[in-house]
Amino acid sequence: MDKFQAMTTFVAVAETGGLTAAARKLDVSPSVISRIISELEDHLGTRLLTRTTRIVRLTEAGTAFFDDCKRILTEVVEAELTAAGSHTRPQGHLSITAPVLFGKSYIMPIVAEYLERFPEVEIYSLFVDRVVNLVDEGVDIAVRIGELPDSSLQAVCIGGVRRILCAAPTYLEKYGIPTHPDQLADHLTVVASGISPSPEWRFLDNTKNTSVRLRPRLTTTTNDSAIEAAVAGVGITRLLSYQVASQLRDGTLRIVLADFEPPALPINIVHREGRHVTRKVRAFFDLAVDTLRSDDSLN
Repeated sequence: MDKFQAMTTFVAVAETGGLTAAARKLDVSPSVISRIISELEDHLGTRLLTRTTRIVRLTEAGTAFFDDCKRILTEVVEAELTAAGSHTRPQGHLSITAPVLFGKSYIMPIVAEYLERFPEVEIYSLFVDRVVNLVDEGVDIAVRIGELPDSSLQAVCIGGVRRILCAAPTYLEKYGIPTHPDQLADHLTVVASGISPSPEWRFLDNTKNTSVRLRPRLTTTTNDSAIEAAVAGVGITRLLSYQVASQLRDGTLRIVLADFEPPALPINIVHREGRHVTRKVRAFFDLAVDTLRSDDSLN
């Protein structure tokens, strides 16, 4: 068995999520991919993949082996680039993911600067309001907002964001400023389902957790539409502080009930390459950490 070929094939299957997709990527037939994976599993004496008719998933042993294979293959590529004299410049494909508004406001300027510095890199950006599985979807770097579960991902915390309630000055002048969460029952509210999947907002009242059930005047599926509605005076909404940083700066929105906010959520930049990270990933990772840590709206 060609171990280098076997590892390359296994990584391709893990990253593409299927034998057929891996076959297209490596320009071989699916039967060749299946044979190589079977030989590899027989050689190791363990199952690396769980296969169904629609998708292929890594087993626990497969996840650990995937990380090791990526590290080894990365070192091989790095050695080849060094020998060829190309080691000083990041190159190749890089994929990143972040929440929609965070990606638009904070990550895209970093992408533009990175591409200006390193023209030999091509970037795919996936901005979605869901947690992207880096292994399953083949993504290199992610922005994660909230506490991180234990994982093999390499993470650096670059700041934090508050969960804030805000409203337009015109709304507050008309309906008054609430001084306690219980008073929200007498106010008009705007709920963004992306950040508040249920009509209930949680608060911290004298170190005790409390919640308020809502009957929102408006429920919308996107955070940016909730921001527009709040600016228009439709009602009070709850969002993450970075999402309304510009509106708070220009005064079109004001924070209410700040004394009852729950603890801030950490923002982490994560990647899945371990200590042996490729230069293209390391260059973007370092640029993102330096840039975001210097942004006052995230600290």
